[in-house]
Amino acid sequence: MEYKCCALLTTALILVMLVNCNALQCARGSTCCAEGDAVPRVSIECPKCHVLKAKRCCVEGAITDCFQINQFEKMFSNHDSLEVESHANMAFWDYQSFITASAYFQPYGFGTTYINRKFTGTKEVAAFLAHVATKTSCVYNVTTKEPSASSLCHYKKTNSNSYYCDEQYKNTYPCTSGIAYYSRGALPIYWNYNYGEAGKELDVDLLNHPEYIEQNATLAFQVAIWRWMMPIKERQPSAHEVIIDYWKPNKNATLGKRVSGFGSTMNILYGDLVCGQGDNESMNNIIAHYLYYLDLMGVNQEEIGPNEVLSCAKQVVFNPFSSSSP
Repeated sequence: MEYKCCALLTTALILVMLVNCNALQCARGSTCCAEGDAVPRVSIECPKCHVLKAKRCCVEGAITDCFQINQFEKMFSNHDSLEVESHANMAFWDYQSFITASAYFQPYGFGTTYINRKFTGTKEVAAFLAHVATKTSCVYNVTTKEPSASSLCHYKKTNSNSYYCDEQYKNTYPCTSGIAYYSRGALPIYWNYNYGEAGKELDVDLLNHPEYIEQNATLAFQVAIWRWMMPIKERQPSAHEVIIDYWKPNKNATLGKRVSGFGSTMNILYGDLVCGQGDNESMNNIIAHYLYYLDLMGVNQEEIGPNEVLSCAKQVVFNPFSSSSP
């Protein structure tokens, strides 16, 4: 089942970054994140991490410490234009909606994690928004090296041929009559079980009212971050874990050329729709957005690693499209 993990979040807000920083293992406040060595101030811009947790992982601060509205507006310079209005509600997406949504997940490490005393939050925000940009763009088949200025345009993509109702989950996430569980959100989800699980975590009845995502930009971002933070299947990493370089590949992953980094975020989210296909336009478009956003956020591109970390062209996919849904 897509985006299903071995231990679901509960209303008690289970933390992602706890036992050895593995996803979804301990409740907030658990002693499994005992204080360790003091961490020196890492930078002037992001100075708030003072405690190393679980030996190599620290979660501290807020995304606003390192990501300001002027950076958002440069990334999405066309998000409130007339062109966007012709596709969706004008100015549906905005900086404050993203910040409000991210606040829920910041204690879990989204955009606020240090690994071995190195801050990973700026890189993670750039990576997440690169995916959001390409999935919400009004422009397709981008062949230039410049990212599309028409990102943050769509918030849904209907498909009249399918209601995306999987009857295998009729007991846990029964489909509501007449409701279509098509693509919605900043990082779109499909299928009744994804709406059900995301709704359970966010305490919103998305199974009966998926249209709520279309009506509230904060919720649309929250659902996207939920998708980013959640492993698709057991014993697989989340996009969050690979971008912060927490996940360490086992022998099979290494043989499949899967490594922690931006390339693996594409592999996790899209499988063989993008990855394992050699050099292709879809992959290069997502990478172009990521590199552009890193530059806007003042991150040296040399820090992202070699091409095999950035790309997924040669990676064996985690989940072939034939066996998992987008």
